[in-house]
Amino acid sequence: MQLKENQFEIQGLNVPDICKEFGTPLYVYDAQKIKQQVENLKKAFSGINLKIKYASKALTNISILKLIKSYGCEVDVVSMNEAKMAFLAGYKSNEILFTPSGVSFEEIEEAVEKGLMINIDSIPLLEKFGQQYGSSIPCCFRVNPHIQAGGNFKIQTGHKDSKFGISILQMDEVNAIISKYNIQLVGLHMHTGSDIKEFEAFIQGAELMFNLAKNHPNLKFIDFGSGFKVPYKKDEEGTDIFALGKLLKESYDKFTEEYGRAVEIWFEPGKYLVSECGHFFAPANIVKQGPTSAFVGLDSGLNHLIRPMMYDAYHEIFNVSNPNGELKRYNVVGYICETDNFGWDRELNEVRPGDIIGLKNAGAYCFSMSSNYNSRVRPAEVLVINGEAKLIRERETFEDLIEKQIDVFKEIPV
Repeated sequence: MQLKENQFEIQGLNVPDICKEFGTPLYVYDAQKIKQQVENLKKAFSGINLKIKYASKALTNISILKLIKSYGCEVDVVSMNEAKMAFLAGYKSNEILFTPSGVSFEEIEEAVEKGLMINIDSIPLLEKFGQQYGSSIPCCFRVNPHIQAGGNFKIQTGHKDSKFGISILQMDEVNAIISKYNIQLVGLHMHTGSDIKEFEAFIQGAELMFNLAKNHPNLKFIDFGSGFKVPYKKDEEGTDIFALGKLLKESYDKFTEEYGRAVEIWFEPGKYLVSECGHFFAPANIVKQGPTSAFVGLDSGLNHLIRPMMYDAYHEIFNVSNPNGELKRYNVVGYICETDNFGWDRELNEVRPGDIIGLKNAGAYCFSMSSNYNSRVRPAEVLVINGEAKLIRERETFEDLIEKQIDVFKEIPV
Protein backbone atom coordinates (compact mmCIF):
# COMPACT_ATOMS: atom_id res chain seq x y z
CA MET A 1 0.00 0.00 0.00
CA GLN A 2 1.26 3.48 -0.83
CA LEU A 3 0.20 7.07 -0.31
CA LYS A 4 -0.18 8.71 -3.72
CA GLU A 5 -1.57 12.19 -4.26
CA ASN A 6 -3.02 12.27 -0.73
CA GLN A 7 -4.83 8.93 -1.19
CA PHE A 8 -3.85 5.49 0.04
CA GLU A 9 -3.76 2.95 -2.78
CA ILE A 10 -3.38 -0.82 -3.14
CA GLN A 11 -2.31 -1.86 -6.65
CA GLY A 12 -3.57 1.51 -7.89
CA LEU A 13 -6.99 1.14 -6.25
CA ASN A 14 -8.16 3.89 -3.92
CA VAL A 15 -8.57 2.49 -0.40
CA PRO A 16 -11.60 4.66 0.54
CA ASP A 17 -13.30 3.43 -2.63
CA ILE A 18 -12.63 -0.20 -1.65
CA CYS A 19 -14.07 0.46 1.81
CA LYS A 20 -17.12 2.16 0.30
CA GLU A 21 -17.75 -0.71 -2.11
CA PHE A 22 -17.44 -3.54 0.41
CA GLY A 23 -18.28 -1.79 3.69
CA THR A 24 -16.37 -1.68 6.94
CA PRO A 25 -14.90 -3.12 9.09
CA LEU A 26 -12.95 -4.81 6.31
CA TYR A 27 -9.86 -6.94 5.74
CA VAL A 28 -8.03 -6.25 2.47
CA TYR A 29 -5.15 -8.42 1.19
CA ASP A 30 -2.64 -7.57 -1.54
CA ALA A 31 -1.83 -10.64 -3.69
CA GLN A 32 1.28 -8.99 -5.10
CA LYS A 33 2.87 -8.78 -1.64
CA ILE A 34 2.34 -12.52 -1.06
CA LYS A 35 3.95 -13.29 -4.41
CA GLN A 36 6.91 -11.08 -3.53
CA GLN A 37 7.43 -12.89 -0.22
CA VAL A 38 7.34 -16.31 -1.90
CA GLU A 39 9.89 -15.15 -4.45
CA ASN A 40 12.13 -13.78 -1.68
CA LEU A 41 12.18 -17.15 0.05
CA LYS A 42 12.99 -19.00 -3.17
CA LYS A 43 15.86 -16.62 -3.91
CA ALA A 44 17.20 -16.62 -0.35
CA PHE A 45 17.37 -20.41 -0.21
CA SER A 46 18.39 -21.07 -3.81
CA GLY A 47 20.88 -23.91 -4.07
CA ILE A 48 19.01 -25.82 -1.37
CA ASN A 49 16.51 -28.58 -2.19
CA LEU A 50 13.68 -26.37 -0.89
CA LYS A 51 9.96 -26.88 -0.29
CA ILE A 52 7.74 -24.11 1.08
CA LYS A 53 4.82 -25.38 3.17
CA TYR A 54 2.48 -22.46 3.92
CA ALA A 55 1.33 -22.53 7.56
CA SER A 56 -2.33 -22.21 6.74
CA LYS A 57 -3.43 -21.36 10.28
CA ALA A 58 -2.15 -17.83 9.64
CA LEU A 59 -4.90 -17.13 7.09
CA THR A 60 -7.06 -20.02 5.90
CA ASN A 61 -9.36 -18.37 3.39
CA ILE A 62 -9.73 -20.74 0.43
CA SER A 63 -8.86 -18.00 -2.08
CA ILE A 64 -5.62 -17.30 -0.21
CA LEU A 65 -4.82 -21.02 -0.16
CA LYS A 66 -5.39 -21.26 -3.92
CA LEU A 67 -3.31 -18.15 -4.54
CA ILE A 68 -0.35 -19.46 -2.54
CA LYS A 69 -0.62 -22.83 -4.28
CA SER A 70 -0.41 -21.04 -7.64
CA TYR A 71 2.97 -19.65 -6.50
CA GLY A 72 4.36 -23.17 -6.10
CA CYS A 73 3.88 -23.68 -2.37
CA GLU A 74 2.52 -26.67 -0.49
CA VAL A 75 0.75 -26.47 2.86
CA ASP A 76 1.06 -27.22 6.59
CA VAL A 77 -2.14 -27.80 8.60
CA VAL A 78 -2.81 -28.26 12.31
CA SER A 79 -6.37 -29.62 12.16
CA MET A 80 -8.38 -31.84 9.87
CA ASN A 81 -10.67 -28.95 8.98
CA GLU A 82 -7.63 -27.04 7.75
CA ALA A 83 -6.72 -30.14 5.74
CA LYS A 84 -10.22 -30.23 4.23
CA MET A 85 -9.84 -26.56 3.29
CA ALA A 86 -6.54 -27.41 1.62
CA PHE A 87 -8.20 -30.20 -0.37
CA LEU A 88 -10.90 -27.77 -1.49
CA ALA A 89 -8.16 -25.40 -2.61
CA GLY A 90 -6.66 -28.11 -4.81
CA TYR A 91 -3.78 -29.42 -2.71
CA LYS A 92 -3.08 -33.14 -3.01
CA SER A 93 -2.64 -35.33 0.06
CA ASN A 94 1.12 -35.65 -0.56
CA GLU A 95 1.40 -31.85 -0.47
CA ILE A 96 -0.09 -31.55 3.04
CA LEU A 97 1.87 -31.85 6.29
CA PHE A 98 -0.31 -32.48 9.37
CA THR A 99 1.30 -30.98 12.50
CA PRO A 100 -1.18 -31.37 15.37
CA SER A 101 -0.57 -30.89 19.08
CA GLY A 102 -2.33 -33.09 21.59
CA VAL A 103 -5.24 -34.10 19.32
CA SER A 104 -7.29 -37.28 19.69
CA PHE A 105 -5.97 -40.40 18.02
CA GLU A 106 -9.15 -40.47 15.96
CA GLU A 107 -7.92 -37.31 14.27
CA ILE A 108 -4.58 -38.99 13.55
CA GLU A 109 -6.43 -41.94 12.03
CA GLU A 110 -8.45 -39.63 9.82
CA ALA A 111 -5.26 -37.90 8.64
CA VAL A 112 -3.67 -41.25 7.83
CA GLU A 113 -6.80 -42.29 5.94
CA LYS A 114 -6.58 -39.07 3.89
CA GLY A 115 -2.92 -39.76 3.06
CA LEU A 116 -1.36 -36.81 4.91
CA MET A 117 2.20 -36.74 6.20
CA ILE A 118 1.84 -37.10 9.98
CA ASN A 119 4.13 -35.02 12.19
CA ILE A 120 4.27 -36.75 15.59
CA ASP A 121 4.45 -34.42 18.57
CA SER A 122 4.92 -36.69 21.61
CA ILE A 123 6.35 -39.99 22.79
CA PRO A 124 2.92 -41.44 23.75
CA LEU A 125 1.62 -40.64 20.26
CA LEU A 126 4.73 -42.15 18.65
CA GLU A 127 4.19 -45.35 20.67
CA LYS A 128 0.52 -45.59 19.73
CA PHE A 129 1.28 -44.77 16.09
CA GLY A 130 3.88 -47.54 16.02
CA GLN A 131 1.51 -50.04 17.64
CA GLN A 132 -1.22 -49.35 15.08
CA TYR A 133 0.71 -48.77 11.88
CA GLY A 134 4.17 -50.30 12.35
CA SER A 135 6.17 -49.72 9.18
CA SER A 136 3.15 -49.31 6.90
CA ILE A 137 2.71 -45.52 7.17
CA PRO A 138 5.59 -43.04 6.79
CA CYS A 139 5.81 -40.24 9.35
CA CYS A 140 8.06 -37.60 10.85
CA PHE A 141 8.41 -36.35 14.41
CA ARG A 142 8.75 -32.92 15.93
CA VAL A 143 11.86 -32.17 17.96
CA ASN A 144 11.84 -29.69 20.82
CA PRO A 145 15.39 -28.30 20.47
CA HIS A 146 15.42 -26.38 23.79
CA ILE A 147 16.06 -23.14 21.92
CA GLN A 148 14.26 -20.10 23.28
CA ALA A 149 13.76 -17.54 20.54
CA GLY A 150 11.06 -15.30 19.13
CA GLY A 151 8.76 -12.51 20.22
CA ASN A 152 6.06 -12.80 22.87
CA PHE A 153 6.50 -15.83 25.17
CA LYS A 154 3.17 -17.22 23.94
CA ILE A 155 4.64 -17.73 20.48
CA GLN A 156 7.94 -19.25 21.61
CA THR A 157 7.56 -22.97 20.96
CA GLY A 158 11.06 -24.45 21.12
CA HIS A 159 12.10 -23.86 24.74
CA LYS A 160 12.46 -26.69 27.24
CA ASP A 161 9.12 -25.98 28.97
CA SER A 162 7.11 -25.75 25.75
CA LYS A 163 4.25 -28.20 25.20
CA PHE A 164 5.38 -28.69 21.60
CA GLY A 165 7.52 -31.53 20.31
CA ILE A 166 9.69 -34.26 21.82
CA SER A 167 12.61 -33.04 23.90
CA ILE A 168 16.04 -33.38 22.33
CA LEU A 169 17.00 -35.11 25.60
CA GLN A 170 14.54 -37.95 24.89
CA MET A 171 15.98 -39.15 21.60
CA ASP A 172 17.14 -42.50 23.05
CA GLU A 173 13.54 -43.26 23.98
CA VAL A 174 12.36 -42.17 20.53
CA ASN A 175 14.93 -44.37 18.82
CA ALA A 176 13.88 -47.35 20.92
CA ILE A 177 10.23 -46.94 19.87
CA ILE A 178 11.15 -46.51 16.21
CA SER A 179 13.22 -49.69 16.37
CA LYS A 180 10.59 -51.62 18.34
CA TYR A 181 7.84 -51.04 15.76
CA ASN A 182 10.06 -50.59 12.70
CA ILE A 183 8.46 -47.18 12.18
CA GLN A 184 9.07 -45.72 8.72
CA LEU A 185 10.65 -42.39 9.68
CA VAL A 186 11.08 -40.13 6.65
CA GLY A 187 11.40 -36.67 8.21
CA LEU A 188 12.47 -34.55 11.15
CA HIS A 189 10.68 -31.36 12.17
CA MET A 190 11.51 -28.38 14.37
CA HIS A 191 9.79 -25.05 14.98
CA THR A 192 11.22 -22.73 17.62
CA GLY A 193 8.63 -19.95 17.48
CA SER A 194 7.60 -16.77 15.71
CA ASP A 195 9.08 -13.30 15.22
CA ILE A 196 12.70 -14.54 15.33
CA LYS A 197 14.90 -11.72 14.04
CA GLU A 198 18.39 -13.01 14.83
CA PHE A 199 19.12 -15.87 12.45
CA GLU A 200 21.63 -17.45 14.82
CA ALA A 201 18.70 -19.35 16.38
CA PHE A 202 17.93 -20.88 12.98
CA ILE A 203 21.56 -21.88 12.41
CA GLN A 204 21.79 -23.37 15.91
CA GLY A 205 18.63 -25.37 15.22
CA ALA A 206 19.90 -26.46 11.80
CA GLU A 207 23.15 -27.80 13.21
CA LEU A 208 21.21 -29.69 15.88
CA MET A 209 18.86 -31.19 13.29
CA PHE A 210 21.66 -32.12 10.88
CA ASN A 211 23.47 -33.93 13.70
CA LEU A 212 20.27 -35.71 14.71
CA ALA A 213 19.59 -36.71 11.10
CA LYS A 214 22.81 -38.73 10.98
CA ASN A 215 21.10 -41.30 13.21
CA HIS A 216 18.25 -41.74 10.71
CA PRO A 217 19.56 -42.88 7.30
CA ASN A 218 16.26 -42.96 5.39
CA LEU A 219 15.12 -39.36 5.69
CA LYS A 220 13.45 -37.59 2.79
CA PHE A 221 13.20 -34.16 4.43
CA ILE A 222 14.19 -31.99 7.37
CA ASP A 223 11.61 -29.35 8.29
CA PHE A 224 12.84 -26.20 10.04
CA GLY A 225 9.38 -24.73 10.61
CA SER A 226 9.55 -20.97 10.29
CA GLY A 227 9.38 -17.96 12.56
CA PHE A 228 10.90 -15.36 10.24
CA LYS A 229 10.27 -11.90 11.65
CA VAL A 230 8.52 -9.30 9.52
CA PRO A 231 8.71 -5.58 10.37
CA TYR A 232 5.73 -4.16 12.22
CA LYS A 233 7.18 -0.71 12.90
CA LYS A 234 8.52 1.86 10.44
CA ASP A 235 12.09 1.64 11.75
CA GLU A 236 12.06 -2.11 12.37
CA GLU A 237 13.89 -4.78 10.41
CA GLY A 238 12.82 -8.34 9.77
CA THR A 239 14.90 -11.49 9.56
CA ASP A 240 17.68 -11.18 6.99
CA ILE A 241 16.66 -14.33 5.12
CA PHE A 242 19.31 -13.81 2.45
CA ALA A 243 22.12 -13.84 5.04
CA LEU A 244 20.41 -16.80 6.69
CA GLY A 245 20.13 -18.60 3.36
CA LYS A 246 23.85 -18.21 2.69
CA LEU A 247 24.83 -19.63 6.08
CA LEU A 248 22.27 -22.40 5.91
CA LYS A 249 23.51 -23.48 2.49
CA GLU A 250 27.02 -23.85 3.89
CA SER A 251 25.72 -26.11 6.66
CA TYR A 252 23.43 -27.96 4.27
CA ASP A 253 26.22 -28.65 1.76
CA LYS A 254 28.45 -30.01 4.53
CA PHE A 255 25.62 -32.18 5.86
CA THR A 256 24.75 -33.45 2.36
CA GLU A 257 28.33 -34.58 1.81
CA GLU A 258 28.36 -36.42 5.15
CA TYR A 259 24.85 -37.87 4.74
CA GLY A 260 25.52 -39.07 1.21
CA ARG A 261 22.54 -37.47 -0.52
CA ALA A 262 20.53 -34.25 -0.62
CA VAL A 263 17.40 -34.41 1.52
CA GLU A 264 14.67 -31.83 1.02
CA ILE A 265 14.64 -28.80 3.31
CA TRP A 266 11.17 -27.62 4.28
CA PHE A 267 10.10 -24.29 5.72
CA GLU A 268 6.59 -23.48 6.98
CA PRO A 269 6.15 -19.71 6.70
CA GLY A 270 2.80 -18.32 7.74
CA LYS A 271 3.26 -14.80 9.03
CA TYR A 272 6.17 -14.19 6.63
CA LEU A 273 3.96 -14.84 3.60
CA VAL A 274 0.75 -13.07 4.58
CA SER A 275 1.31 -10.59 7.42
CA GLU A 276 2.35 -7.61 5.32
CA CYS A 277 -0.19 -8.30 2.59
CA GLY A 278 -3.07 -7.53 4.95
CA HIS A 279 -4.72 -4.31 6.07
CA PHE A 280 -7.67 -3.85 8.38
CA PHE A 281 -9.97 -0.87 7.99
CA ALA A 282 -12.63 0.40 10.39
CA PRO A 283 -14.32 3.77 10.85
CA ALA A 284 -13.95 5.93 13.93
CA ASN A 285 -17.26 5.95 15.79
CA ILE A 286 -16.22 8.54 18.32
CA VAL A 287 -13.34 10.82 19.26
CA LYS A 288 -13.37 11.45 23.00
CA GLN A 289 -11.13 13.76 25.03
CA GLY A 290 -10.48 12.66 28.59
CA PRO A 291 -8.60 14.55 31.33
CA THR A 292 -5.29 12.95 30.32
CA SER A 293 -5.85 11.19 26.98
CA ALA A 294 -7.77 11.47 23.74
CA PHE A 295 -9.51 8.32 22.53
CA VAL A 296 -10.46 7.16 19.07
CA GLY A 297 -13.19 4.54 19.39
CA LEU A 298 -13.33 2.27 16.33
CA ASP A 299 -16.30 0.38 14.97
CA SER A 300 -14.40 -2.80 15.80
CA GLY A 301 -12.64 -4.53 18.65
CA LEU A 302 -10.76 -7.59 19.82
CA ASN A 303 -13.48 -9.69 18.18
CA HIS A 304 -11.98 -8.69 14.82
CA LEU A 305 -8.27 -8.26 15.61
CA ILE A 306 -7.06 -9.65 18.93
CA ARG A 307 -3.28 -9.63 18.46
CA PRO A 308 -2.60 -6.35 20.36
CA MET A 309 -4.57 -7.68 23.33
CA MET A 310 -3.42 -11.31 23.07
CA TYR A 311 0.29 -10.80 22.39
CA ASP A 312 0.85 -7.11 23.15
CA ALA A 313 1.51 -6.89 19.41
CA TYR A 314 2.22 -3.61 17.66
CA HIS A 315 0.31 -2.73 14.49
CA GLU A 316 1.01 0.54 12.74
CA ILE A 317 -2.18 2.65 12.73
CA PHE A 318 -2.96 5.42 10.23
CA ASN A 319 -5.79 7.72 9.19
CA VAL A 320 -6.93 6.77 5.69
CA SER A 321 -9.40 9.65 5.39
CA ASN A 322 -7.21 12.53 6.56
CA PRO A 323 -3.56 11.68 5.68
CA ASN A 324 -2.42 15.31 5.81
CA GLY A 325 -4.21 16.39 8.97
CA GLU A 326 -2.46 17.87 11.98
CA LEU A 327 -0.61 15.23 13.99
CA LYS A 328 -2.21 14.46 17.35
CA ARG A 329 -1.87 11.71 19.94
CA TYR A 330 -4.62 9.18 20.62
CA ASN A 331 -5.38 5.92 22.31
CA VAL A 332 -7.07 3.82 19.63
CA VAL A 333 -9.63 1.53 21.25
CA GLY A 334 -12.42 -0.89 20.37
CA TYR A 335 -16.11 -1.23 21.17
CA ILE A 336 -15.94 -4.52 23.09
CA CYS A 337 -16.87 -4.66 26.78
CA GLU A 338 -13.20 -5.26 27.65
CA THR A 339 -10.12 -3.06 27.59
CA ASP A 340 -9.43 -3.71 23.91
CA ASN A 341 -6.77 -1.25 22.88
CA PHE A 342 -5.40 -1.37 19.35
CA GLY A 343 -2.67 1.12 20.26
CA TRP A 344 -1.68 3.39 23.14
CA ASP A 345 -0.47 6.96 22.68
CA ARG A 346 -0.25 6.82 18.89
CA GLU A 347 0.55 9.83 16.72
CA LEU A 348 -2.09 10.05 14.00
CA ASN A 349 -3.25 12.69 11.57
CA GLU A 350 -6.25 14.34 13.22
CA VAL A 351 -9.13 11.89 13.50
CA ARG A 352 -12.72 12.96 13.00
CA PRO A 353 -15.81 10.81 13.58
CA GLY A 354 -16.37 8.76 10.42
CA ASP A 355 -12.73 8.74 9.32
CA ILE A 356 -11.48 5.35 8.12
CA ILE A 357 -8.64 4.11 10.32
CA GLY A 358 -6.25 1.46 9.01
CA LEU A 359 -4.05 -1.12 10.73
CA LYS A 360 -1.10 -2.62 8.89
CA ASN A 361 0.29 -6.18 9.08
CA ALA A 362 -3.23 -7.54 9.38
CA GLY A 363 -2.82 -10.58 7.15
CA ALA A 364 -1.55 -13.14 9.66
CA TYR A 365 -3.42 -14.37 12.72
CA CYS A 366 -5.95 -11.55 12.53
CA PHE A 367 -9.10 -12.71 10.77
CA SER A 368 -8.16 -16.31 11.58
CA MET A 369 -8.34 -15.50 15.32
CA SER A 370 -11.52 -13.41 15.08
CA SER A 371 -14.64 -14.31 17.02
CA ASN A 372 -18.27 -13.45 17.68
CA TYR A 373 -17.61 -12.14 21.18
CA ASN A 374 -20.31 -9.70 22.36
CA SER A 375 -22.49 -11.25 19.61
CA ARG A 376 -20.68 -9.17 17.02
CA VAL A 377 -20.35 -10.38 13.42
CA ARG A 378 -17.05 -10.95 11.70
CA PRO A 379 -16.04 -8.64 8.83
CA ALA A 380 -15.73 -9.26 5.11
CA GLU A 381 -12.45 -10.08 3.38
CA VAL A 382 -11.24 -8.71 0.04
CA LEU A 383 -8.31 -9.77 -2.14
CA VAL A 384 -6.72 -7.25 -4.51
CA ILE A 385 -5.31 -9.20 -7.46
CA ASN A 386 -4.24 -7.96 -10.89
CA GLY A 387 -5.50 -4.48 -10.04
CA GLU A 388 -9.02 -5.65 -9.06
CA ALA A 389 -10.65 -5.94 -5.65
CA LYS A 390 -12.48 -9.25 -5.21
CA LEU A 391 -14.72 -10.23 -2.31
CA ILE A 392 -13.41 -13.51 -0.84
CA ARG A 393 -15.59 -13.71 2.29
CA GLU A 394 -18.99 -12.19 2.89
CA ARG A 395 -19.64 -10.20 6.04
CA GLU A 396 -21.49 -12.21 8.64
CA THR A 397 -25.06 -11.32 9.62
CA PHE A 398 -27.18 -11.74 12.73
CA GLU A 399 -28.71 -14.80 11.09
CA ASP A 400 -25.25 -16.40 11.02
CA LEU A 401 -24.98 -15.91 14.78
CA ILE A 402 -28.17 -17.82 15.56
CA GLU A 403 -28.14 -20.36 12.73
CA LYS A 404 -26.80 -23.21 14.88
CA GLN A 405 -28.64 -22.26 18.07
CA ILE A 406 -31.64 -24.32 19.19
CA ASP A 407 -34.48 -22.72 21.14
CA VAL A 408 -35.68 -25.56 23.33
CA PHE A 409 -38.38 -23.35 24.81
CA LYS A 410 -40.34 -23.32 21.58
CA GLU A 411 -41.74 -26.65 22.74
CA ILE A 412 -41.07 -26.63 26.48
CA PRO A 413 -43.05 -24.28 28.73
CA VAL A 414 -40.90 -21.88 30.71
